[in-house]
Amino acid sequence: MTRKENLSYQILDGKAVSDKIRAELKSRVAALGAKSPPVLATILVGNNPASETYVKMKGKACESIGLTSKKVQLPGITTTDMLLRIIDECNADPQIRGILLQHPSPAQIDERAAFDRIAIEKDVDGVTAFGFGRMSLGIPSYPACTPAGIMRLLDAYNVKLAGLHAVVVGRSPILGKPMAQLLLNRDCTITVCHSKTKDLPEHVKQADLVVAACGKPAFIQGEWIKPGAIVVDAGYNPGNIGDVDFNGCAQRASYITPVPGGVGPMTITMLLAHTVESAEKAK
Repeated sequence: MTRKENLSYQILDGKAVSDKIRAELKSRVAALGAKSPPVLATILVGNNPASETYVKMKGKACESIGLTSKKVQLPGITTTDMLLRIIDECNADPQIRGILLQHPSPAQIDERAAFDRIAIEKDVDGVTAFGFGRMSLGIPSYPACTPAGIMRLLDAYNVKLAGLHAVVVGRSPILGKPMAQLLLNRDCTITVCHSKTKDLPEHVKQADLVVAACGKPAFIQGEWIKPGAIVVDAGYNPGNIGDVDFNGCAQRASYITPVPGGVGPMTITMLLAHTVESAEKAK
């Protein structure tokens, strides 16, 4: 990174990259030539309004490229055993090429057991422990969709990752941890920060690449950013606010993602891409 402080930054436009990928995916689905399109099964336990909205969004995204979305909504009193039987049925259905268990599940559900019941070839959301292990070792698998989308977005802008010091702020199993592993596999040097990290700003100031995934609105401040660093905001908070103070960080960044329109569109697009790839492999 050679850009100096206060020079213009470049937006990492996830919407534009996502649209391009979806156009390609639509052609790939058509090329499968199946009488019945491949199916993405979305399993929702209970009636969490936010989860229902996400499921609808994913259903519309499937339709836009020719995939079929199968919504399986279970009552809030569903037990873990009942949920495992539904997952087994989806595993056994050859038309279903991807299975998505919407998070969070009600408290009585053993969510880890449910995630790990998903067949590895249908784990298009990267939630199984087996899939995480394969991804970490660089063995072909479907990574968690948001980190996978970030990698595709960086590649679309020809960002050279090898040798960069990447600081990931957040350690969730579906974002921070897989993000760190994917970057490590691309020859970055990784620092993972979290709520117990001391002197967080000092860690961030050392980063060539910052991935903010902490779930705190406008948390990462502009003065923390090294001039010329790449800033990826993987957060989304009420009011269309990310985890990064955009205006402050943009003053120093060479590349930065907006919220909305940055990482968000890439997440659902990678879910579609993984499902299409699963269908192609099955054929």
